[in-house]
Amino acid sequence: MRLIAVLMALILSGAAMAEDDLHAPWDRLLDAYVTPGADGVDRFDYDALRGDEAGRAALEAYIAALEAQPVGSLARDEQFALWANLYNAVTVRLIVEESPSRSILQIRPTLFSIGPWRAERVTVEGRALSLDDIEHGIMRPQFEAALVHYAVNCASIGCPNIRNRAWRADTLAQDLDAAARAYVNHPRGVSVTQRGLVISRIYKWYEEDFGGDDAGVIAHLLRYAEPELAEAISARPRIVRHAYDWSLNRPD
Repeated sequence: MRLIAVLMALILSGAAMAEDDLHAPWDRLLDAYVTPGADGVDRFDYDALRGDEAGRAALEAYIAALEAQPVGSLARDEQFALWANLYNAVTVRLIVEESPSRSILQIRPTLFSIGPWRAERVTVEGRALSLDDIEHGIMRPQFEAALVHYAVNCASIGCPNIRNRAWRADTLAQDLDAAARAYVNHPRGVSVTQRGLVISRIYKWYEEDFGGDDAGVIAHLLRYAEPELAEAISARPRIVRHAYDWSLNRPD
């Protein structure tokens, strides 16, 4: 409770926090509720957090602290880390609050919604933002778009891992590189079949971020593939199918 009180005091004062202090509460929540799976998929225990009143309060305070930051005055990597952490924390809050049984796609703010991404959920520097605003309106245009996809998590098995620690500016480059490698070298990212490559639908949805065509996507995959996978991709450099698993990334 003392942590929450300190965070709220800073929010009310409008003070910017040092990055380590700012993201420490998210570190603790991720460490408590994210379990790296033996299958290479990190899973978040949304049910456990839903039953943890103090944990939910800490999540609310953390999101509020991020909303209160003067993002425009931060260094570039600090901005990236803040936006990625905010996106992921808001997504976790959304799953905890809405309790979808199978997939984030079950959350539909309006009758014609496809998922929850267009509803405004936070306010930063006086601007109301949706998850789509954060990812597509801010992060992809301002940063290396391909790497943004390895940083934000949509609570789904098919998505790159949520990780069990916050993004931070001082380790951002190596952490993004590790996240890209982890995804590309997992079957969710790319599998090689006799006919060719089965790859994540992320590379189709956002093809323009990965080179703009199949050749560009394959070049991107080769950039992060381990030697054995790179050899297999080079032997069958033809994309034959895209796949994505929208199941919640929660413990079985």
